[in-house]
Amino acid sequence: MTDKKKDTIIIFDTTLRDGEQSPGFTMNIKEKILFADQLVKLGVDVIEAGFPIASEGDFEAVKTIADRARGVQVAGLARANPKDIDTAWKAIKGAENPRIHTFISSSDIHIQLQFKKTREEVLKIAVDSVRQAKSYTKNVEFSPMDATRSDPAFLAEMVHAVIEAGAVTVNIPDTVGYAIPTDFNRLIRYLFEHVPNIRDAIISVHCHNDLGLAVANSLAAIEAGARQVECTVNGIGERAGNTAMEELVMAIRTRGDLFNLRTNINTKQIVPTSRLLTSITGVSVQPNKAIVGSNAFAHESGIHQDGLLKNAMTYEIMKPEDVGINKSTLVLGKHSGRHAVLDRLESLGYALQKEETERFFRLFKALADSKKEVFDEDLAVLVGESLFREEDERRYKVENVQISTGMFSPPMALVTIKDHVRGSAEMFEVAHGNGGVDAGVTAVKKITGTTAKIESFNLVAITGGSDAIAEVHVTVADEHEGRQIKAFGSAANIDVSIAGIHSFVDALNKLEYMKKAGQRSRELMSGGVNGNGKV
Repeated sequence: MTDKKKDTIIIFDTTLRDGEQSPGFTMNIKEKILFADQLVKLGVDVIEAGFPIASEGDFEAVKTIADRARGVQVAGLARANPKDIDTAWKAIKGAENPRIHTFISSSDIHIQLQFKKTREEVLKIAVDSVRQAKSYTKNVEFSPMDATRSDPAFLAEMVHAVIEAGAVTVNIPDTVGYAIPTDFNRLIRYLFEHVPNIRDAIISVHCHNDLGLAVANSLAAIEAGARQVECTVNGIGERAGNTAMEELVMAIRTRGDLFNLRTNINTKQIVPTSRLLTSITGVSVQPNKAIVGSNAFAHESGIHQDGLLKNAMTYEIMKPEDVGINKSTLVLGKHSGRHAVLDRLESLGYALQKEETERFFRLFKALADSKKEVFDEDLAVLVGESLFREEDERRYKVENVQISTGMFSPPMALVTIKDHVRGSAEMFEVAHGNGGVDAGVTAVKKITGTTAKIESFNLVAITGGSDAIAEVHVTVADEHEGRQIKAFGSAANIDVSIAGIHSFVDALNKLEYMKKAGQRSRELMSGGVNGNGKV
């Protein structure tokens, strides 16, 4: 092998073959072509496009990908028999660099129980198959299936024989996910020590994840001298899946100090490729999946968020941008600290004084205890709540509510409101609606001229019985100077309609205060805490 090959790990992607044949991940021809195009963008070295003999559809998919894909090797899988190899060649011969990948088992478990043959018979089949494939292309790969449960001496004999027959890549598969990293490393080293012509070929590995060790085993093999890894996007594949391409690639990149190796993968395409596979198959990765999971670059712990904001290296060993994510996510919840929340407020354009900040955090913690995640929309409402103090004068006060409703007449509400801005003048309006609350809110809008709208309406019965006290909570949104502002409103009354009207007016009062505080807030938008105790 050349020095360049020693420094580069060849990424052999088998998502369209081993991955696609697993339950729930079947793709049609159009989807396979779409994904193959993305694999080219990703920069994989080899695409194992399928198993051509498996079906007419698989043959057509492999052939189309082989004819279409450029700048990448295209492989077709074939069992070690003449018909499979002939069919594989027909499918891939249009490729820029076609590869025939043929295989037969080397373990006594498979040889005796599955194939009903002897070691000598299997060895001859392996050699004959490589020679046949070699008559079509120099790019021949051979895999002794179930290698990790094989007699090492016989495995070495088979590897030697297929290289002598013309295989330029020999893949050592952990077909049933049986290997442990230390044992797998020892097996690869054994082959390098006992196969005289082993350096005439590239040694590859194909690990399954039955014990959750596929990536670890692949890395252990690399340390022992393997220079190709067969893997899949998102780690999909038979049973528990295969070596996850994204994990392997980023491990090599992140621990360059240890491996001193590289891949040809464009890592910025990792997440887009993962998401494309998810959209095609409809199967999502788990949130805590390494590299591509939704939580892979998300932080909720206050200590972690504080460190991350000071220097990302404190809690991230990779840059999210390097795998195709715009930035890390600070998930706001009950574990979040002040630093992370203030940073989010600043990014949303809010600036609070010290007293308001204290009120804001009390409200934030109370909300975070009641829901898993606090979103930006929640923060906007909490800001309004923190700006409004109970001792502040409320502009509007509900003086009276009269509601008339019936089975055959539309609900009607008469609402009287005192407006302190207008010298405490009392005004009233009558309005119809779809119910008592709707009619009352419409009357309030007529009086105040507000354009605010109720976004959420929640009703809780505080006491039991038909005369229960009803507590209503609303979220109200309005536009002010080209920006949307929101406020909570709440009220309790034995009459649901009256409680709803009072809660709407309560929210309007808070919105009025937010509008008055808006100019001051904009003047304070300098970010961080300054000497005046402002945030």
